[in-house]
Amino acid sequence: MNHFKIDQIEGSVLYPGFVGHLVHTSHATYSYVSVEQGATLPPHAHEEEQVLHVLEGTLEVTVEDKTRICNSGEVVVIPGNAKHTVTGITQCWCLDVFTPRRQAYLEKGVESP
Repeated sequence: MNHFKIDQIEGSVLYPGFVGHLVHTSHATYSYVSVEQGATLPPHAHEEEQVLHVLEGTLEVTVEDKTRICNSGEVVVIPGNAKHTVTGITQCWCLDVFTPRRQAYLEKGVESP
């Protein structure tokens, strides 16, 4: 068993206004992300499936051509290779789970062998 405290994992700026604390397992990446109010992640896509769980705050999430306002406790499933964007309506705390592991983030965060 591996044990981590999220606040002790060095934060990585994933994009201006988005700071992630990442844990990589053999099959997934768990990214605990602080999103600043007004910060926008521009439209992008990646091969990994992404499950976005809003833990605190409100986000605007667009996947392909569908936009939703998501509040604490809501989850969005973003298929692999789907074009998407996110904007912090308020300051937010989110958990993103990527499967398989998010290749672009492997040098950030901690490994759980």
